[in-house]
Amino acid sequence: MTNTIQPRKLGIMGGTFDPIHYGHLLLAQNAAEEFDLDQVFFLPTGKSPHKANSQVTRPDIRCKMVGLAISDNPKFELSMIESQSTDVNYTYLTLQKFHQIYPGTKFYFIMGEDSLDDFKNWKNPKEICRLASLLVAVRNDLGNTIQRKVLNTVNDYSADIHILHTPNVSISSREIRKRIQLGKTVQYMLPKEVETFIRMNSLYLG
Repeated sequence: MTNTIQPRKLGIMGGTFDPIHYGHLLLAQNAAEEFDLDQVFFLPTGKSPHKANSQVTRPDIRCKMVGLAISDNPKFELSMIESQSTDVNYTYLTLQKFHQIYPGTKFYFIMGEDSLDDFKNWKNPKEICRLASLLVAVRNDLGNTIQRKVLNTVNDYSADIHILHTPNVSISSREIRKRIQLGKTVQYMLPKEVETFIRMNSLYLG
């Protein structure tokens, strides 16, 4: 009887993480547990095709905050594949790089349900679906609505797509930035180490 070696299962969660907060961390932890992932890579964006760079904190600073936030979780790892690139980052190219670095690995790309709405406008969505399974985070059970979106994505791009149920934690990076600018507390919204780093470097004040 021959033992079949199962491929490693790696999750990838991209985002600006400006700043990273508990909503991001809970989503990654849920993905790791629900789909038995060996590791989850946090992938801060560099040059995004969707956001003006002038509106986003420098990549090295955002990477530092991610590193501080995930340092106590052995399943979490920081990837700077996009943040160190000088080119505009497209997900399908990033996934190609991951396959080159980790051959024989099964990849799961973690995305929000709102991203699924816009997926048809992403660069080369069919290639994304060839290179990774999609884990779509849903905060509320939307019934037929989310099922219809999933079915359309499967039919359009031959996607292997799964619903990722996640706690309904209403935290956003935009809200955190605004509260800091207004001098309000952000306690319990993000790790203390990240908040300390933000305060020490006078981020999001203007």
